[in-house]
Amino acid sequence: MMGQDIRLGADIGGTFTDVALDVRGTLYSTKVLTNHAAPEQGILDAIAIVAQDAGIALSDVDLIIHGTTLATNALIERRGARTAFVTTEGFRDVIEMRTENRYEQYDLGIALPPPLIPREDRYTVKGRISAQGEVLQPLDEEGLAAIAQRIKAGGYGAVAIGFIHAYMNDAHERRARDILAAQLDLPISLSAEVSPQMREFERFNTVCANAYVRPLMASYLKRLQSRLLEMGARCPVYMIHSGGGLISVDTAAQFPVRLVESGPAGGAIFAADIARRFGLARVVSYDMGGTTAKICLIEGFQPQTARTFEVARTYRFCKGSGMPISIPVIEMIEIGAGGGSLAWVDALGRIQVGPESAGSEPGPACYDRGGQRPGVTDADLLLGKLDPDNFAGGKIRLSADASRAAVLKDVGEPLQLDAQGAAFGICDVVDENMANAARVHAVENGKNIAENTMIAFGGAAPLHAARLCEKLGIDRCLVPRGAGVGSAIGFLKAPFGYEAVASQVCRLAGFDSAGLNTLLADLKRTAEGFVREGTQAEVGREITAFMRYAGQGWEIPVSLPDREFSPADEAMIEAAFRERYAQFFGRAVEGPAIEFVTFSVKVQEIHPEGTRQPLVDQGKPVGASVRRKVFDPALGSEQDSAIVERDALSAGDRVSGPAIIVERETSTVLTSPFDAVVQADGTLLLVRKGH
Repeated sequence: MMGQDIRLGADIGGTFTDVALDVRGTLYSTKVLTNHAAPEQGILDAIAIVAQDAGIALSDVDLIIHGTTLATNALIERRGARTAFVTTEGFRDVIEMRTENRYEQYDLGIALPPPLIPREDRYTVKGRISAQGEVLQPLDEEGLAAIAQRIKAGGYGAVAIGFIHAYMNDAHERRARDILAAQLDLPISLSAEVSPQMREFERFNTVCANAYVRPLMASYLKRLQSRLLEMGARCPVYMIHSGGGLISVDTAAQFPVRLVESGPAGGAIFAADIARRFGLARVVSYDMGGTTAKICLIEGFQPQTARTFEVARTYRFCKGSGMPISIPVIEMIEIGAGGGSLAWVDALGRIQVGPESAGSEPGPACYDRGGQRPGVTDADLLLGKLDPDNFAGGKIRLSADASRAAVLKDVGEPLQLDAQGAAFGICDVVDENMANAARVHAVENGKNIAENTMIAFGGAAPLHAARLCEKLGIDRCLVPRGAGVGSAIGFLKAPFGYEAVASQVCRLAGFDSAGLNTLLADLKRTAEGFVREGTQAEVGREITAFMRYAGQGWEIPVSLPDREFSPADEAMIEAAFRERYAQFFGRAVEGPAIEFVTFSVKVQEIHPEGTRQPLVDQGKPVGASVRRKVFDPALGSEQDSAIVERDALSAGDRVSGPAIIVERETSTVLTSPFDAVVQADGTLLLVRKGH
C-alpha cells in the first residue's frame, strides 16, 4: 500500500457531496450540491476545489476513501436492475410473505411494502439441503439449465440465488452459479456469500438487494475510477462499508449491499474518534445532513453494531415496515429530518416534517432553484439562524423572500400563523422528532440518554444541537472542527476492516470444539483476506458467538477469546453466556439448553491511540462586533445575538448564548441556556449555564 501523507475522503449524501482533504495534518474541505444524474461529477468538482485550496495536484494524493448513498437510494427509489431470483422449490414467495408480522397492529388497511423482486421474476428449482447441511434431494441441474434459457430471454440485468439452508452447506448454490454462468453473461450473487446467516427471509432479501444494485454500482465505480484517472489520480480508491471498515473497490462492486449505510458509518467513526480524544465513555452522536438525521450510541469509544437493519421503511419509519438487510452494520436510528425535509400540515391541523426531502434538486425554497415547498432550512433562515449571503461558504445565496412565501403558503396560512410563528413550529417539530427518536433508541438499548455527551456534526446538526440538548436534558455537546463534513473526515480515520459471519445452529452441551475451530479459522481467513487487499499493517480480531436458550426466537452476542478451543472450554462459554444474558434481562434462566446460532469474526487494522486531552468548561468571555436578531426558542422571542467567526476564536475563549458561531460549512447556534468554550484542538464545547 502507498503512503498516506495526503488522503482524501468523499461522501455523497442526498443533498450535498462532502470532500475532506488531509495534507500532512492540515485539513481542507468543501461541500457541493449532489449531482443525482452523475454522482461522480459532484466528487470531481469538490476535489478540484480542495486541491486548489491546498495547492496540490490530484497526482499528489496517496489515498482516496469514498462512501455513498447511491446503493441506498437505488433500493429506496427502486432504480436497480431487473433481477431474476432463483430459489428452492416451495420458497418462491418467502420475500413477499415476509415474517407475517403486523408492524402496525391496529391498522386494518395495512399494506406491506412490495417485494424487491416481483413474483414473475422468481424461479424455483428442485433440490434440498437440511438444517444440518445434509443433501436431502439432489439439485435439478436440467431444471436449472431451462431456467437459464428463460432468464436469457427475459432481458434481466442480474441474478440472485438463494436456497434454503445454504448457510450450512453452499454446494447447491455454487453449482447453480456454475450452470447459470455457462449460459448467461450476468452478475450472479449467492446468498451464502452475501449473507451466510439463518432466517431465510432476511437472507433472501439481502442477496436480492445485492444483485439488484450490483450493475448500477459496478458501472458507477468504474466511471468514478476512470474519471479520477483522467484528472491525474494515480492512488488506490477504497470504499467504506456499513460496518465502518474499508474495502477495495472490487469487493464493493461484488458486494454493493455492504455499502448501504456507508456514509452514516463514517459519521459514527468520526464521533468515536472525538470521544476517544476527550476520554468520553458515553456519547450520543447526532448527524443531521440535508436529507436525514442519524443518532448513534457510542460506548467505550466504539459505536454499537448489529447484524441486520432496515432500508426504506414505508410506514412512518416504523420498525418492520422496511426492507431487511442482513449484514454487519453500525447500529443507529435514522429519520427523515434533514435541512431539506419538507414541512406540511396534515388533516388534523398538525405540522409535519419529512420524510420527503427537497434534496439538492430543486432544494428548499430558499435555494431559489425552483423549489416551492418549505424545508427546515427555510425555517432556520426565517428564524435568523442562517446568513443568506454566507451559506455553504457563500457558494449558495439564500432567498428569505422565497422562504417566507413557501412557509406562509404551506404552514402559516392553514394554521393562521405569521411567518416567524410557522417557522418556529417547523423547527420545534423537527427537533422534537429527533429528540423522540433519540429517547426511543436509548431506551431500546437500556440507556439513559441524559447521561451522554452529545457530539453534533453534519451541515445542519450544529444549528439544532443546543435545542436538542435542552429537550433531552443533556448538559454538554461537542461540535468538532470540520463538523459540516464530519462523515468525510470520518472516512479518513476508518481502519481497513471486515466482518465475516456464518450461522451454525448447535448445542453448547458437548460442543464440537474441533468443528468450532475449523469454522472460526475459515471466517478468520475470509475476513483477513479482505483486509489484506488494502493493508499489511498489524490487525486485531474480535470473535463473537450469538447464542440463546433453545426455543428462543433471538440470540444475544457473547464475546469469545481469540484462540483455539477445547472441550474444557464449555464451562467458560456457558458462564460468559449467562453473564451476558443477565446484563440484558436481569438474570439468567436455569434449565433450558444453551445453543450457538451464528459466529462472527471481525478483523480490523490497529490504529495507534491519539493523544488524550481534557475537556475545559471554563474560559475567558469574548465579545462580538456583529449582532443580529435570532429567535430563541428557550425564551420564545427574538434576541439580540452575537455573531462570531469560528476562525477568530482561540483556545480558552468562551462565547455566551444567545449567539451564533459561523464557519464555512455550518453554523453553531447557542440558545440562551448554553455557552461555548473553545478547546485546545478548536472543538467547541457547548455547556449548559450553571453546569
